[in-house]
Amino acid sequence: MKLNYIIIPLIVLATSLLGSLFTNKGMEWYNTLKLPSITPPGSVIGAVWTVIFILSAISAIIVWNKAKHDNIFWIIIAIFIVNALLNALWSYLFFYQGLLLAPIIEMIVLNLTTLALIILIWPISKLASALLIPYFIWVSFATYLATTIWQINK
Repeated sequence: MKLNYIIIPLIVLATSLLGSLFTNKGMEWYNTLKLPSITPPGSVIGAVWTVIFILSAISAIIVWNKAKHDNIFWIIIAIFIVNALLNALWSYLFFYQGLLLAPIIEMIVLNLTTLALIILIWPISKLASALLIPYFIWVSFATYLATTIWQINK
């Protein structure tokens, strides 16, 4: 058995658990915010993130197995790692720290790393690249929500 079938999902799970820990710590603060009417319920947000994390893990496994382990490959792996760190950092900034503007800026960077992965992975595997598109769309929507939350809670 290849170790990447264990290590990649463990990294994704750790990212998810860390983000969830930060989120849970800040729910009392979050519940005091005025939210846009299009804010999905927490159960929907959780379900979407679960799917996104699964798709991201599958994408990373495909890339690891299919790509030649050259410089581009290691750049892609580095971007996956930075993306995971940024993902958890957003929950830390928004929920744990209770910040509104900094997380928006951070989300833009997060989405740029996701877009970079989609573009860099495309020549290696169109499927692995396409699996990241829902992530990009969701973070774009979440950035819109966070920006609206910031504007109505200033």
